[in-house]
Amino acid sequence: MRSCREISALVSQGLDKPLNWRERLEIRLHISMCSSCRNFQLQTQFMRKAARRFGTNLENRFGKKS
Repeated sequence: MRSCREISALVSQGLDKPLNWRERLEIRLHISMCSSCRNFQLQTQFMRKAARRFGTNLENRFGKKS
């Protein structure tokens, strides 16, 4: 089983690129047992959504820049 450090790195990589089925399974298994990594995953997902919304709000308010 992977360490928390390895799982948090995979979670971060998963934000930028698709993970393979094995990596996704390893994350799911690990976060089912580790509340710290589960919290990290939820927090990174929240920050990604918030950043996207912020960018969309800026575009709507000031117009899209090329």
